[in-house]
Amino acid sequence: MGNAVYGTFMPVYLHNAQFSQEQIGMLLSLGPLVAMFGQPVWGALSDRAKTKNSVLRFLLIGSGVSILFFPLSHHFIYLLVLICVFTFFQTSIFALSDAITLEELDRRPTWSFGWIRLGGTVGFAVMSLAFGIAAKSHIGSMFPVYAGTMAAAVLLLWRFPPAAGRQTNVTGKRFRELFRNGKLMFYLGINFVVQITLGYYYAFFPIYFKEMGGDSMLLGWSMVISSLSELPFLLFSGWILKRVPISAILIVAALASSIRWFLFTLIGNPLWILPVQLLHGVIFIVLSVTLATFINREVPSEWKASGQTLNGLLSLGAARIIGSFLGGIMSSAYGMRQVFLYSSWVSMTCVIVFGFVIWIRRKQKVLGSS
Repeated sequence: MGNAVYGTFMPVYLHNAQFSQEQIGMLLSLGPLVAMFGQPVWGALSDRAKTKNSVLRFLLIGSGVSILFFPLSHHFIYLLVLICVFTFFQTSIFALSDAITLEELDRRPTWSFGWIRLGGTVGFAVMSLAFGIAAKSHIGSMFPVYAGTMAAAVLLLWRFPPAAGRQTNVTGKRFRELFRNGKLMFYLGINFVVQITLGYYYAFFPIYFKEMGGDSMLLGWSMVISSLSELPFLLFSGWILKRVPISAILIVAALASSIRWFLFTLIGNPLWILPVQLLHGVIFIVLSVTLATFINREVPSEWKASGQTLNGLLSLGAARIIGSFLGGIMSSAYGMRQVFLYSSWVSMTCVIVFGFVIWIRRKQKVLGSS
């Protein structure tokens, strides 16, 4: 619910404040840059803390409090610093909550991560619609609304079973060991490329949609559709992940993103964007759940939080920086429609290159076994 408020309507807020596309791109990219330095810290602290819950609680409170300072000024430097502070707390919430949830699910093998993650989908959809109505005349209320959702999350976290940290002496080796896992790096590579295009989408789609003629309420509906499109994968993710190779799942997600961005370039009516948003359910949620599940399976137990953090650092950090910052510069030079076309090319290139690598590896494996 908090991400629906900030992620969807912050670009609109900045656009209404008369910032240029380059400035919006910079504001939405330098925050994740700071978060890239914070995520390894939070991951290491979580692995070494008495409970991971206490670290997550601190992040929820920090993001909820810091966002309340946004309305005090529209000065560019002030917002630049404040976004850096806010994202220092906010960006690691997702990776750490995934790590805690997956550890609890290890003790409950009959439960499915997809069903748990369903809460995020429903919350995003409800808040997108509700706040989309309010944003038409009170977009500044997004800050106390976000803080309220973080307060609710803190209260719910008190009821969650504690996830113990694991004291180790491998802090310096943690990320080196993760980078030596070839399969993990291959999957993270596919995710990283697609997340770059998603970084541009999250930063500029709300502005692109409104310039196309859609209002905040219709924008909220578009986010409801994209959120509810995640339901099929969430409901059947356990079955899918047991029967379909992870490489194939990720390639399908990359292909869906290429098709989606290409359709964006062909459409001029905001109403026709709504059915295209159904493709979101084959992209973001597929990438996030698949990678989170794979990391929980493959990474040693004492490094799981750091593994989830590394994934977040690349997908929610570096990829979002490239997508929003470079996208802002390119949008100013070529227009947002053209940049969505470039995003389609990037995703399709990912499909071709990584698909070819997978084909070569499988061919070598067959020849080796024969």
